[in-house]
Formats: sequence, C-alpha cells, structure tokens
Amino acid sequence: MDARLDYFADPTAGKALKHVMAAGKMIKESSLPAATQELVALRVSQINGCAFCIDMHTKDATAAGETPVRLHLVAAWREAAVFTEAERAALELAEAGTRIADAAGGVGDAVWADAAKHYDTEQLTALTLLISFMNMANRLNVIARQPAGDYQPGQLH
Repeated sequence: MDARLDYFADPTAGKALKHVMAAGKMIKESSLPAATQELVALRVSQINGCAFCIDMHTKDATAAGETPVRLHLVAAWREAAVFTEAERAALELAEAGTRIADAAGGVGDAVWADAAKHYDTEQLTALTLLISFMNMANRLNVIARQPAGDYQPGQLH
C-alpha cells in the first residue's frame, strides 16, 4: 500500500506541519504524564482506525517502558484492571472527545468532572489539546492512507 500524499514533500503541507509538529512537541513536554499521553493517543487512534498512529504510539509507548498487557487492553480499558483511576478518566475523555458526533451535547459534564478530579488545569488543557491533535493527525493519515508497520520509535519526535 502506498500513501496517496507525501505531506512532508509538499510545500504547503510542510509549512503547516512544521507548526503542527511544534504544537505536538509542546503537548509532549507538558505536565500531563507521558504514559497517559501515549495511552490516550493510542485509544483515539484505535477509534479512528488510524493504523499508522496505532503503530507509532504502540512502539513509542513500548520504548518508553509501557507494558504489553496495558497496551493490549487499551481497546477494552473499561473492563481492564490495569489502569489507574486518572488514566481511566483520561481515556473516557478521549473517547467522548473523539466521538462527539455520537453523543448529543458533545462531552458530558460528568466525563469532564471525572477528568478534573485527577488533572489540574494545565494537564486538562494538554489532555484536551492532545485529543484534538490526535484526531487531526488520524484524519490526515487515514485520508492519505499512510501505511503502517515501518515506524521506528521516536522517528517523529
């Protein structure tokens, strides 16, 4: 499978992606725990069916020391006992923020309140930006049919 577009070779996309990548770096450097960031990025990518991002975040999380059990269970996090309450709240917010068209009124107050119990304002901002960022990245990759499997940990950081 070949990608439909090479975003890094296109001058317009290259200019835009320079800023997108800078925003991604700022999120990565935030006080939101790195493990939470990878779990959320993986879950959003699973929902959106973005194979490239699933490949990337699984490999980056593994390289950072995440366990295979937790990575395998992200898709069924509600039934898994391996996530902290804070991580569960972040995953719930990620799902609600990704599936906004599926719920009347978007992200519910209870979902937000649960996340706010575990994360301060800076971390909630980073989490919200991460969810939005991942949804954008997933759409770019799915539309262009970016192939998965060849990503090397840290390649895009």
